[in-house]
Amino acid sequence: MAERKASELFVECLETEGVKHVFGIPGEETLDLNESLAKSSIEFVPVRHEQGAAYMADVYGRLTGRAGVCLGTLGPGAMNLVTGVADALLDSAPLVALTGQGDLDRMHKESHQYIDILSVMRPITKWNARLNTPRLIPEVVRKAFKVAEQQKPGPTHLELPEDVMEAEVDERPLPRNERVRRPEPSDEEVAEAADIIRNADSPVILAGNGAVRVGASRALREFSHATGIPVAETFMAKGLVDDREDCALGAVGLQAGDYEMAGFGDADVVITVGFDLVEHAPEHWNAKRDKRIVYIDTVSSEVDEYFVTAVDLVGDMERILQHLARELGSLDSDAGSSRLRDVVLSYFEGSKGDDHFPMQPPRALWEIRQAMRDDDILISDVGMHKLWIGRMFPAYEPNTVLIANGLAGMGFAVPAAVAAKLVHPERNVVTVNGDGGFVMNAQELETATRLGTAFVNVIWENRQFGSIVWKQDKKFGEHFGTDFTNPDFVKLAEAYGMPAWRIESAEDFGDRLRQALTLDVPSLIVLPIDYSIDVVISEELGAETVAT
Repeated sequence: MAERKASELFVECLETEGVKHVFGIPGEETLDLNESLAKSSIEFVPVRHEQGAAYMADVYGRLTGRAGVCLGTLGPGAMNLVTGVADALLDSAPLVALTGQGDLDRMHKESHQYIDILSVMRPITKWNARLNTPRLIPEVVRKAFKVAEQQKPGPTHLELPEDVMEAEVDERPLPRNERVRRPEPSDEEVAEAADIIRNADSPVILAGNGAVRVGASRALREFSHATGIPVAETFMAKGLVDDREDCALGAVGLQAGDYEMAGFGDADVVITVGFDLVEHAPEHWNAKRDKRIVYIDTVSSEVDEYFVTAVDLVGDMERILQHLARELGSLDSDAGSSRLRDVVLSYFEGSKGDDHFPMQPPRALWEIRQAMRDDDILISDVGMHKLWIGRMFPAYEPNTVLIANGLAGMGFAVPAAVAAKLVHPERNVVTVNGDGGFVMNAQELETATRLGTAFVNVIWENRQFGSIVWKQDKKFGEHFGTDFTNPDFVKLAEAYGMPAWRIESAEDFGDRLRQALTLDVPSLIVLPIDYSIDVVISEELGAETVAT
């Protein structure tokens, strides 16, 4: 091939990887890369803050299984990516972060805007590297995507020195191998797991984010139906089983009594399917360390004193569940309990006639659920509302309730919704934000308006960091350092060119939301919220066990 700028080869490699969008902010040290992107088939999406770019790439990766790509320049631009990159690590989303850098001959000394970004990124990525020579671009790009997308997925990072990207090079991209290996455990391992489950008095399933990542929802539902073993879900696994089905035990993890109420107290065997320990500590459901654990996942189990597995079934989850179901057949078991789901649903369904205003969370969530189709997407920011959504919002399909859980960084929802609409333009997308988290990335409303990504932003406004108020009141009997004022969010949205409304009554909210969902532009609804009803909805469920 003819010699061309290294940045052109780099973009050709991105195209070979199937990259459709790069989210970011251009910088002086990425001039060549941005010029090459402008001439390519890839859409460069300018954002208003690099953290927003990283969150967009994070959610793009979650929803597609293909690494989302974000770009920042050197120094401050690169540092602004860090929160979103770390979120992708702890929530196992495939992401490739690109950062510019000064020339190679600046790196041995103190220099303007130079920070050792490789060292910054090392603990929050699966792999990261600096491009020291243009001829290595094909290998380095291929590795960045391969490592990001292989199980467990997560972020990788490439640093692109300015002089390297403007150099001439004669190389070609490495092909992307689309073949996916589907390894399985041995027949003996599956038979051992089946024997443990068959001889159990009360087996239950705990499904987690890993099963969502690999698309194992159908296999899990078929396994549960075939064997009769019920399924409890983590917050990030909502929708793996349809909340309306009898096999669904509900979302567990908010309160100490969740697992007991869902039947884990009587369970002697717990089958974990894609359960990540970062989702919720096993200590909460195996405090006595007396349960036998059958572990199903794509990688070996983590080490934890409350998570000592009896057998590990590592490989393709769909095949493992199918193989195990054939071994087991239908079991004569009445394991699990509907008590948790019954309590939560009683509050949820009972709220539909609640005219209290400012609105209380159950009624707000009930209205959102009525306005959305089964496969529409609800995105939760981080705060008190996240606990309500994780606890109470019914989900019917996987990846329809997106929650930032592992890192749990505020400001997630608005950029996440931009990415969700780019991936699924045919679906309705609604965000629920607290007024604390919303302003942390409110600038991406401009990005949404420019792109025409039509989603509805719902702001639960109470002029406090509500989750911290809740914690402080419980611990100290008072709260402090948590109150603030807000701008007029309706005028703010209108300044960004989008329609917006302030809700004045409980009856008004559902109508406004349905109206907003018919629009082909992004919109915003301010909903005054009353958190006086405790998210710990029943004393019998015990104290809270999670952070927001």
